[in-house]
Amino acid sequence: MQKTKIAAEIMIQPKGRSAGLQGKWELFIKDVKRDRHLYVLLAPYVLLFLLFTVLPVVISIFFSFTHFNMLEAPRWIGWENYSKLLWNDDVFLIGLKNTMIFAVITGPVSYIACFVFAWLINELNPKVRAFMTLVFFAPSISGNVFFIWQFIFSGDSYGIMNGFLMKIGIIYEPILWLQNPKYMLTIIIVVQLWLSLGTSFLAFIAGLQTVDRTLYEAGAVDGVKNRWQELWFITLPSMRPQLMFGAVIQITSSLAVADVAMALAGFPSVQYGAHTVVTHLVDYGTIRFEMGYASAIATVLFILMLGTNLVVQKLLKRVGE
Repeated sequence: MQKTKIAAEIMIQPKGRSAGLQGKWELFIKDVKRDRHLYVLLAPYVLLFLLFTVLPVVISIFFSFTHFNMLEAPRWIGWENYSKLLWNDDVFLIGLKNTMIFAVITGPVSYIACFVFAWLINELNPKVRAFMTLVFFAPSISGNVFFIWQFIFSGDSYGIMNGFLMKIGIIYEPILWLQNPKYMLTIIIVVQLWLSLGTSFLAFIAGLQTVDRTLYEAGAVDGVKNRWQELWFITLPSMRPQLMFGAVIQITSSLAVADVAMALAGFPSVQYGAHTVVTHLVDYGTIRFEMGYASAIATVLFILMLGTNLVVQKLLKRVGE
């Protein structure tokens, strides 16, 4: 009744921006007073989110316009860091190119792979489904398990790949897989894809479990004829929140790759063949301590991630249309 009364008052007010804003503000205040216990329960999380997520981002953006080496007070220099980053830093441009190649390949492929495997596993009986979920999810929770790929692509004749290729006669001397810029980025992409069935995979499994089964019966009555139509018109629209969550996770992991590249190809990698934006950030932030310049790198990466997420969000809204 209160909402109806306020809405009616807004309708009879003279048309204008100020009147509309005033009515919306009054409605918002009424809602806050009515649901004040909900806001009290949310307050600790909101406070922590603002303190440890929003505030550091704002501070980083501020420092990106300064010269700050952690020994002297920050000195305002305006757009100088960004100008140097985009026009004079050739290593950053190499890292940006490698990051974009990495993200364009691993992002969509790992996202689709997570959903396809989750969709297939969801059709199994519960015990088999639980076992297969563990099998696919295990690499992402096994710490530095990706070091096994160092043995596979070891540069001597004892490496698994070199030994196999030499045994069948394809090569006659070992290849330095992780020291040759021709191969290292491809190997890191393969390793990252192997590790990609993680949080997004579990989110898709959970989303598939929550789809209302009666929707498939209703869809059959409305003319849905096969599994692909069920997937597009029923399954995917029913799990949009999980799809969006998985997209955010995959975009973040594909653009923020660093640990795997540094562990396998070294830091810095030969001829910066496996250099990424995040490894460039690590270089300036934790080795050189040029925090102003490092903040500029982080801000560019943040804008890149934010823009990609907005594009993906718009695309996901069209699912099922």
